[in-house]
Amino acid sequence: MIYLCTTAGFNLAMSLTIKPHLHHQNHRMHKPTSTNSRDWTQIYTVYGMEQWQTLLFLVFQATLFSIMSILFLLYYQPICQFLDTFFLLTATSSTGGGSAARFAAGFIGCVTALSAVCLFFAAGNFFYSSVGLRYEMAQRIVSCVNDWSNVKVALDIGCGRGILLNAVATQLKKTGSSGRVVGLDRSKGTTLSTLRTANVEGVGEYVTCREGDVRSLPFGDNYFDVVVSATFVHTVGKEYGHRTVEAAAERMRVLGEMVRVLKPGGVGVVWDLLHVPEYVRRLQELKMEDITVSERVTAFMMSSHIVSFRKPIQHILGPCEVRLDWRC
Repeated sequence: MIYLCTTAGFNLAMSLTIKPHLHHQNHRMHKPTSTNSRDWTQIYTVYGMEQWQTLLFLVFQATLFSIMSILFLLYYQPICQFLDTFFLLTATSSTGGGSAARFAAGFIGCVTALSAVCLFFAAGNFFYSSVGLRYEMAQRIVSCVNDWSNVKVALDIGCGRGILLNAVATQLKKTGSSGRVVGLDRSKGTTLSTLRTANVEGVGEYVTCREGDVRSLPFGDNYFDVVVSATFVHTVGKEYGHRTVEAAAERMRVLGEMVRVLKPGGVGVVWDLLHVPEYVRRLQELKMEDITVSERVTAFMMSSHIVSFRKPIQHILGPCEVRLDWRC
């Protein structure tokens, strides 16, 4: 119930906060062609899966509820008799107690079976979102940049196991570019495993990984031609709670850092969950151009969108304007 309310509120917020003049990128974000498509087993073999503990937890809970629902089915009559004994303590007649017991046993059995189905579905969606969908969305993010041949340096914030990072590197390789892509992550162990996956994909010479704080990127101003991120920004500030003012401020700092390290005319692309309206408003405040929001994509049982934007080549100061500070 809490999830349904959260999703409904997010969808309402999207309809209210995204301005009519913003582009919706249905026509630009093409789905991967057959040459880019890969079997999920190949993707899983190379990259594995992040947060596999969550998948195991969902599968365990689904199996537990399945066993409980089967037990309710096999031992329906004994359960009814047990509940009948309980209800007889307060019922005025044995008939009323028996009806209540059968209703209670049937209701609990149905809820248990439905919970098992929902948990299995959630586990399947989580696995698909972590492997197949993440790869597909990486191809869509890459397609948001029109010309990769002129890209010299790109940045992937929160690169994780490197699905998006290697997609960018593959695109650089296809276009014959001499550029490189830098993957930034909070864990040194993750960056080492990411370099291994880049070598497996044959793009190791295009990839550099380093550890760093995304709220204070260890790069100079106007450094990257392209900055991308996939399902990462919403995790920043989670120690404060996702819906707190402090967490929102931390996420806005990350957006400000993305804008700061982008070259004038550079392109930023963010695929994320839940907080897309916040990102759009902040990008509008920072005077970004060509802000584009994709259609809704369900990922990890939540709504997600891709937001792309371009940093202005030149910002002309009017009589009542002040110079923008990207550092939030």
